Amino acid sequence: MTDLLWLVIALPLLGAVVNLFFGKRLGEPVAGGLSVGVVVASWAIAVPATLSFVTGSGQVETIYLFSWIPVVGADAAILWDPLSAVMTMIVTGVGALIHIYSLGYMRGDERYPRFFAFLNLFIASMMILVLSANFAMMFVGWELVGLSSYLLISFWFTKPEAAAAGKKAFIVNRIGDWGFLVALMIIFATFGTFDFGTIFTTAPGILTVGAATAITLLLFVGAAGKSAQIPLYIWLPDAMEGPTPVSALIHAATMVTAGVFMIARAAVLFELAPVSGAVIAVVGTLTALVAALIAVSQTDIKKVLAYSTISQLGFMVLAVGVGAYTAGVFHLATHAFFKALLFLGAGSVIHAMAGEQDMRKMGGLRKMMPVTFITMAIGWLAISGIFPFAGFWSKDEILAATFAKGGAFIVLWAVGLFVALLTAFYMTRMFVMTFLGRPRWDGGTHPHESPATMTVPLIVLGFFSVSAGLVNTPARLAFEHFLEPSFVGVPHIKGLTLGLIVTLAVVSLVVALAGVTWGWLAYRRDELPAEDGAFWRRSLEAFAVDDFYGRVIVAPGKRVSTWAAETMDPRVIDGAAHGVARGVLRFGSVLGKLQTGQVRGYAGGMAVAGVILIFVFLAVGGGF
Repeated sequence: MTDLLWLVIALPLLGAVVNLFFGKRLGEPVAGGLSVGVVVASWAIAVPATLSFVTGSGQVETIYLFSWIPVVGADAAILWDPLSAVMTMIVTGVGALIHIYSLGYMRGDERYPRFFAFLNLFIASMMILVLSANFAMMFVGWELVGLSSYLLISFWFTKPEAAAAGKKAFIVNRIGDWGFLVALMIIFATFGTFDFGTIFTTAPGILTVGAATAITLLLFVGAAGKSAQIPLYIWLPDAMEGPTPVSALIHAATMVTAGVFMIARAAVLFELAPVSGAVIAVVGTLTALVAALIAVSQTDIKKVLAYSTISQLGFMVLAVGVGAYTAGVFHLATHAFFKALLFLGAGSVIHAMAGEQDMRKMGGLRKMMPVTFITMAIGWLAISGIFPFAGFWSKDEILAATFAKGGAFIVLWAVGLFVALLTAFYMTRMFVMTFLGRPRWDGGTHPHESPATMTVPLIVLGFFSVSAGLVNTPARLAFEHFLEPSFVGVPHIKGLTLGLIVTLAVVSLVVALAGVTWGWLAYRRDELPAEDGAFWRRSLEAFAVDDFYGRVIVAPGKRVSTWAAETMDPRVIDGAAHGVARGVLRFGSVLGKLQTGQVRGYAGGMAVAGVILIFVFLAVGGGF
């Protein structure tokens, strides 16, 4: 089946093209059905190729597609290994469920076909990224993912907030992409190719520590943009302005996972730069902490989940920073299930509440929306790290790996444990405010359960949010063994005895239960507690980071742009163009005076010129 893997990219791309040009003719629901069909087909093609690794019959291979830029080792080729297999199953599997959900959520939208065209383009772009066999092809997918996110976040562009959010995501990611691009320049200057196989094989013998540090830190700048890490995380909360299925796709299965995946793919390079690993681990931990501190006070249900995503991405970045690449990818996989579940569940609530997103105006939805309530409860317990749900296994593996590093990394473990407490608290707060207590909605609102196209994906995601963590437990490291071919040459974390793992897991579980209890006791009452004080205000404002960026970066940038537009453009650029035009005009006016219209004058001029030419030829030829 590996010979057909190119279809995993081609089919969603075909769906995007057909819906973009013929979507209006196809209409609703045919356009949506086509979009769903191509993604499901991509998933179906990838399943047997992935299972071959499970059964032991598969092997790592590079599948050549066509010649692109062979002189720089940038052929269009697919690298099929367990890591790309995991990412393919996540992107196409979770993506297919989100597509199905969108059939119900986007029903009646006037730009229905175009939405599904953009959704298919997003899947195709992500598949180019994760299946690439070289950095050049990965960069193409990387940029297409950025374009897709812009198109989908700003899909409802008539809303000023959505249009601004799309631009913000696009611009912030361009900053990160600058780092990625410079890293690629250094990589090519060092290796003379972009091919993964050549680079990863020769890197230990070629790269100095300094060069490895420069390359990996620049790569991390790109990862920080896509995976929303400090200081480039500010675009992700605003991404919720897009339709809820878009939020689920970005936050769970596609764009935000790209940075973590890229670091995991280049693990050989990062292992050569211990300073980079430490920096990445610190940034990931701080991002997880800051985002959690903001999430505790948000009143918009989608904003709670948005900051939750940033925080969970911080855990993944912490994992790859300490060298626990398998743990980072494992949490990436489990998070894809329960975060997609939570976002789609939030969309179901918003759909039932006629567009209302403020949790203070919800409550008591448990009886009106039983399927959404149960599946959201599973997502809540999974992300809170409660045994035996998926988040418990993957989050604890990250914390255990961080603890095992010892030294200063113990501080990062302690901060991570505190973030786990906050996560359990704010997710309990969200769940209780939404589904329990007395109803707080307006009299004209009539909550109801969502249609089957929306609830069936919730049930499927709920199943995996319970079971996915069981593929990698201390007693059975199936996921770790599965990924081993992708991390050849990367050392394992040492010092993790079974006793230590169990002890750390118990500590983490107690902390999570404490957070759940804290949130339950604080918000289970009929009257919501007052959230007053300096911390709550600052947290609700996201600690005014956007305002700070606005004053320090955006406002000066606008002033420089205004000055350039009002001064440099008219005086220098336009002035130079106008000056050339005036010079040509004057030269032409001088030549124009020679045009008298008198034949005698022209004949005399030609005669004089002829005599001059004869003398010149004779002089040059030695005739005199």
